Order: sequence, then C-alpha cells, then structure tokens
Amino acid sequence: MTVTEERSYIEAARREKLEALIERGIAPFAYRFERTHTAQEALDAYHSDDEEVSVSTAGRIVSMRPHGKTTFIHLVDRSGKVQLYFKRDEIGEDTYELLKLLDLSDFIGVRGTLFKTRTGEITVKVKEFQLLTKALRPLPFGKEDAEGEQHGGLTDPEMRYRQRYADLAVHADVREVFMMRARVVRLIRKFFDDRGYIEVETPVLQPIYGGAAASPFVTHHKALGARLYLRIADELYLKRCIVGGLDRVYEIGHDFRNEGIDRLHFPEFTMLEFYQAYADYNDMMEILEELVSGIVKEICGSLRVDRFGTTFDFTPPWQRSGYVDLVREHSGVDLEDAADSDLRAQLREHVEDEEEVADWPRTKLIDEMFKHFVEPSLIQPTIVQDHPIEISPLAKAKRGNPRLTERFEMLVNGHELANAFSELNDPDDQRRRFEAQAAAREAGDEEAHQIDEDFIRALEYGMPPTGGLGLGIDRLVMLLANKKSIRDVILFPTLRPKA
Repeated sequence: MTVTEERSYIEAARREKLEALIERGIAPFAYRFERTHTAQEALDAYHSDDEEVSVSTAGRIVSMRPHGKTTFIHLVDRSGKVQLYFKRDEIGEDTYELLKLLDLSDFIGVRGTLFKTRTGEITVKVKEFQLLTKALRPLPFGKEDAEGEQHGGLTDPEMRYRQRYADLAVHADVREVFMMRARVVRLIRKFFDDRGYIEVETPVLQPIYGGAAASPFVTHHKALGARLYLRIADELYLKRCIVGGLDRVYEIGHDFRNEGIDRLHFPEFTMLEFYQAYADYNDMMEILEELVSGIVKEICGSLRVDRFGTTFDFTPPWQRSGYVDLVREHSGVDLEDAADSDLRAQLREHVEDEEEVADWPRTKLIDEMFKHFVEPSLIQPTIVQDHPIEISPLAKAKRGNPRLTERFEMLVNGHELANAFSELNDPDDQRRRFEAQAAAREAGDEEAHQIDEDFIRALEYGMPPTGGLGLGIDRLVMLLANKKSIRDVILFPTLRPKA
C-alpha cells in the first residue's frame, strides 16, 4: 500500500466514524466548551489525593491507550500536556463505547477530578467528556520515546513551512518559538511605552518608496489610477511625524523588498523603527544596548547566551569600531582614498561572477567590501559606526569629517541586526543626496533612492535634531530561538507556488 493509499484509507475510516457519530445524535463540531483549566493549570492545581480538585479542560488527543474497561488519553493544548483516565464503570458503558469513535488529533473537552497514578503522573479522572472537533485528516505525530522526544512524523522542512498549522500542532518546540516571539514584541512595546514614545502606523502602500536601498513590490490602485509600492522601510513617514510634533514615535510593522531569498533575507519581514527628537546616534547606541540587553536577559535569564555553538555576551557597553577602520584592517583598502577600480580589483577575487563587478556603482562596491571582508569576523555584539556618505543618504555628516556620516549598524554573529542615524534634517542637503541617488539610478543602481519631494517639503517646515533606529525583529528572534533560517521564525513564510 502506497503512502497516498494508506492516507486515503485512514481518512475514509475517520469519515465512517464521523457518520457513526452523527447517527448517534452526537455533534462532531461543537460550538463551545466551558474550560476552567489549561493542561498546565490542571497539573499545577493538584496537591494531594486527599484534596479533591475538579477541573474542566480541553485540547487535542495525541495518544490513546485502551486497556479493556479503562483508557488513558493524553491531551495537548498551548500550555502543555495532561493525562486523562477513562473508566467504564465511572462514565457508563454507552459513553465509554464512544471512545472507539475517537481518533488521534480529535479535540475533546472533559470534566473530572485530579489524582496521581502509581507511576506518579498527575491525571484527570474523567466524569464526563464531550467531542469538540472530529479531525478528518490525521496529524503526522510520529513516535514518542520514553523522554518525550518525537521521532519521524512531520520532518520535511518545506512541508513544515507550507503546512505551518500542522507543524505547530505536532511540534511543541515550534509553538514555543512563536510564543517567545510574541513575548519579544510585548517587551519592545513596554520598553518604548514606558519611555513616553507613541506607537504609530504609517502607510504600507506608498506613492514613493524610500528609507532603504532596496527594490520594491509594485501594485496599482484602480480608483486612484496610480502606481503604488509596498513600503521597503517606515523611516520617511516616521520622520514626518517628528516634523509634526510627535517627538518620540515607534512602529512595529511589516516591510517588503522584492529581492532574493536566503536564510537571512525574506521578501516580507518585521521591523521596529523608532525616532526621538533632540537625540543623535550616540543616544541611539545607548537605547539599543538597553533595549536588546534587557530583552536577552528577560528571555534567556542571562546576558551570556549559548547559540549556534558560540557564547554571545550582550553585557553593555558593546565593542565600538569605525566602518572605514574595519575595512582597512581586514582588506588593506582605505575607502576614503580608494578609487572604484581599486575596490573592483579587491572584490573580483571574492565573487562568483567577476564580470558583474564591473557594473557595480560605488555604493555597492563599498557595501560589498564590508560584507566580504568584515562582516564574517563580527561575532560578538558590535557597533560599527561612521559609514561613508555615499552609502548613507539619510544620515547627517559626521562632525569633523564630512566624508563620513553619523550612522551605525549593530552586528552579531556576522550579520546586521540594527541600523541607526543622526537623522539628516537639512532639506537642501537632503535634496543633494537624493539627486546623487537619482544619478546613481540612471547609472544602473536599481536600489538607489528616489527623490521624495514631499519629504523634502516636510524637512523645509523644520525637523528638530533627531536620532532614529531600525531593528530587525525576525533576526533578533532567530538569535534568541537558536534558529539559523528566517523561515523558522516567520509563521507563514512565502514559498514558491507548487505546480
């Protein structure tokens, strides 16, 4: 029998049970159930067999062990797993016979009292039960060993991404990742709310995209008769809020970039961006250290965490290094003096397609120099500051060196986690930067910024000195959850359509 035939046979058997339930007048898909305890709350409520504790709990059946006149069932919900004990003499023969029409993956609700078995497992002695949902397709639970570890079952990575609902139902550790992710977001909100920031929502559909170097998704609005873009960053609208007098703002939202996919990059991702008037990038460094170290301590219990075979130390202050200094140290090239030809000569030895380097504009050459020669060496939390002005069109020039900018990136484990500026608030300088980006677009740099006249107009009304920062929530969760692929921390990742 093939896998498909076996699955069809199992599903047909379940539908036969469904019909049998309906014939007996039992609704296979209930409307509600009054639950007093989750699985974990039921376990916590037990103190001794001398104290009778009544509970009403519900969940999905993950194991069934019938023994003649008794049956043991394990029930799972979001909080954990609890054992149920059914005795024919306790619930009546007719009700007990209904257990034969139950299957793994069905949802049931039970009411009963707590006791501890001879093996020491806290268990619900069922007085009555109710079928809540008949599962017509079996979940691939696999086999569980004596330690509770699952073997077999749903193991194919692509299938787990495509059917995340099944992945969540089968794997408790996957549920824990997304519960932890929700906790991280709550901690971020509390951090900024406690400091007087206002959470805002800015447009996802934008007439002009900006705030990052990236290719957008393009769409069309019928009623407006206009081309629109899915935002690639929240930055330019959040700075409009600063202009309008909302002097501390933050947003947690989705951004979209029409680019390649790898373990760190995805077309749809979640960013935190926050902006504070009367602050600069030095203030942003301190806020970032406080934010991230606080989250790490709260989630992991320590500022030193073991992930990917490395111990990361998030104790502030983190290492601070200059962008140009690091490139010089690791490649021998001084970005402030090097011509484009010098950068191309260095990079040709480190890219698969040597010919494509010849078409790269200076902005990409500088960026690739850093990615190839520096990023892999930055394992511990590190703040890399003072980026060249060519690759930082939205940052203020560095005090004392106008060829650099007051920008920093925070890197850990060899990749970027955050990016921050002393925000450019001179409208004339901003126009010149946009025009330089427009020239780069004409020269073939598809990721260069467009000229946003409305944003320039906003700056002309006056924006106070401002510090701003963006933090990749997906990458932060990857680190905390010890996951190497961004798909493992996105609930429903976009995949190539199946034929």
